[in-house]
Amino acid sequence: MPTLLYYPLVRPPAEVLHQALLYWDDLASIVPQDPAVSAYALSDELRELADLGLYHPVTLSGRFTEPLAEYRHFDMLCEDLAALAGTAHGPASEPMDAALFASKIGGALERRIVRLGLGRTVGASPHGSRMYSLRVSREVLHLLVGALAHRVAQTDRTRSYTPYTERESAHESAVRPGGPGVGAWRVELGRLLPTPAPGTPTSQVLAFRERYADERERLIGVTQTLLSRLRHEWDHPADVLRRLEPELKQAREDYHAAARASRTAWVSRSLSATVAVAATAAGALLAPSLDWLASIAGSIGFNITTREVRPVREHAEHHPFSYLHRVEKELS
Repeated sequence: MPTLLYYPLVRPPAEVLHQALLYWDDLASIVPQDPAVSAYALSDELRELADLGLYHPVTLSGRFTEPLAEYRHFDMLCEDLAALAGTAHGPASEPMDAALFASKIGGALERRIVRLGLGRTVGASPHGSRMYSLRVSREVLHLLVGALAHRVAQTDRTRSYTPYTERESAHESAVRPGGPGVGAWRVELGRLLPTPAPGTPTSQVLAFRERYADERERLIGVTQTLLSRLRHEWDHPADVLRRLEPELKQAREDYHAAARASRTAWVSRSLSATVAVAATAAGALLAPSLDWLASIAGSIGFNITTREVRPVREHAEHHPFSYLHRVEKELS
């Protein structure tokens, strides 16, 4: 199972934290390079999970930020920033009501943002470290950190990262149409992967993770298989789901039986995975009729729907999935 890489903030909300503990190996988020600022940004809960080996901070050192100038990723990001500014030196069109921690994005991007009028620097803290290096609009924050999170997933070979956010604008900034890319499927998996209801202690989630490890890993495995096959068999999505239907149904039933036995209240939230299809599909993916999906999904008791997204912003051979978690109050 890969590592959930949460963005755009350091601290994920409780529902995302619990999602990570249940359906990924572990959790990561991007933190400032300055140790004092990073320590300030982390919560006690994240520190406790780090001690358990279930959370690790990602520092965007020079290998992710400064060298971006050598790659097309930096140029594409700068083009997007310039478009937001309206002109190469125009002012930001939205209020600068979001804060970026110092040293989180690197000097090259910071200078470019200030030059474009998309951000402004703020003062130093009493400890000598700037708690916030920039004030930017939320749109700029989502674009920057989303792009950097996907950059980490594409370049860091020490872990298999899956970029993940609960903010739709941040997700769309990373996978929106426009620019080079290939086709993709958006697969809704909400009822398949439920989470504990709001207010559930993390200690209770950890206990469930350990007690029902087999059921949890089996459901994750078949879900990852579904997404992987959709990526490589992009022209026959109905066949993919039909072949996996028995295994999906059994894994879901076993997991939900475990959930009921845990005496924990569970919630189904909208959760979608964006799956970049194999490179051979570039320019060839057409959205077929998906009427077949309603009957199949209904017959096995969970909601899986797919729709085409064309194109995705970046194509990554080794990290083809990106998740969006929208908070909803619907009980399963």
